[in-house]
Amino acid sequence: MDDYDRLLALVGDARFVLIGEASHGTHEFYRTRAEITQRLIQDKGFSAVAVEADWPDAYRVNRYVRGVGDDPTANESLADFRRFPTWMWRNADVLDFVGWLRDHNDLHRTDDGKAGFYGLDLYSLYRSIEVVLAYLDKVDPEAARRARYRYSCFEDFDEDSQQYGYAAGFGLSASCEREAIEQLVELQRTAAEYARRDGQLAADEAFFVAQNARVVANAERYYRTMFGGRVSSWNLRDRHMVETLHELDAHLSRGGRPAKIVVWEHNSHLGDARATEMSARGDLNVGQLVREQYGRDAVLVGFTTYDGTVTAASDWDAPAERKNVRPALMGSYEALFHATSLPSFEIDLRGNHVAAQQLLAPRLERAIGVIYRPDTERVSHYIYARLPEQFDAIIHFDHTRAVEPLERTAEWVRGDLPETYPVGV
Repeated sequence: MDDYDRLLALVGDARFVLIGEASHGTHEFYRTRAEITQRLIQDKGFSAVAVEADWPDAYRVNRYVRGVGDDPTANESLADFRRFPTWMWRNADVLDFVGWLRDHNDLHRTDDGKAGFYGLDLYSLYRSIEVVLAYLDKVDPEAARRARYRYSCFEDFDEDSQQYGYAAGFGLSASCEREAIEQLVELQRTAAEYARRDGQLAADEAFFVAQNARVVANAERYYRTMFGGRVSSWNLRDRHMVETLHELDAHLSRGGRPAKIVVWEHNSHLGDARATEMSARGDLNVGQLVREQYGRDAVLVGFTTYDGTVTAASDWDAPAERKNVRPALMGSYEALFHATSLPSFEIDLRGNHVAAQQLLAPRLERAIGVIYRPDTERVSHYIYARLPEQFDAIIHFDHTRAVEPLERTAEWVRGDLPETYPVGV
């Protein structure tokens, strides 16, 4: 597929285009998502790409693509993506896109026409603390002293967020909630003052740091609740991502001109949860919340595949492997699309009412995260969904291949080892 004119027509004047993926390790999903995004930036004036990645790690890439960072190459700008799964953002397709985005921005002498790269996630509790303290040390040493005192509450846990969450969640140590919120409130109050000191670059940096304080506050709560139940921590995480998206939109909307933002995340985050069995479990997600807030000003695009290979792990923190993706189960959307014998195609679920009606009955839909366990495939990787209510468009690739990590483990190079384990998205 190389012609996205119909998809851009569907986007129209929408300000938010949410582009998913059915796995965190499929080349065709990454490549196609990047190509669509390039068209949105060039033809529709989109000014930001917001991704399922930690805020400080992605902001280093943002500095590079805007030409204000210290990294000489796209590869080096991706160096902060050290947390598992590193291949999710340190892969060949992301590297190519970051290089393209830098070249595109270099053609524009002012911010008009440039596009940034931002993270929406909240796993970077300790890294975000470091960023807040380093910034305040430079601009306001007295504020840095107060922040260091507040954040000292987290010092007893060896910079292990889950260790903190376990201890605070089960009452084995005091919660740091009050200190994290106090620091966020203070930075929100003073950010405007810091921003006025040196033009737009200072405003961007002040916004970046204030968002890191928000990450600390929300991550503290996330890690404290994750041991109390999957639904509550899932919902907290997705609410944080939408909150960050909203703040980014407000920051980038200048001079009466609203920002236009592309979002890259997994299908399970970006497809409307109300159209899946996730909703019956009490889950909500980014796609649902964005639709509720922005209506038809948001377009949701999903991907599917029938079989091939995928980069994934067999367990959390395990090495990346190149795994075989089993043929999709009977009764799934993927199996139905396979029956067309077409190698790839796109369906406009808003405009093609006949197709939308025929696809409305609930079917199985596959989701592979950073972990793939084909021996428990039905339980680990499938949910029931109503596709036309979940997405506005779907792109199917019948046979796909694994995304190529920038650092290839022996397990990935060897590939096709025995596969075991559940979805982590």
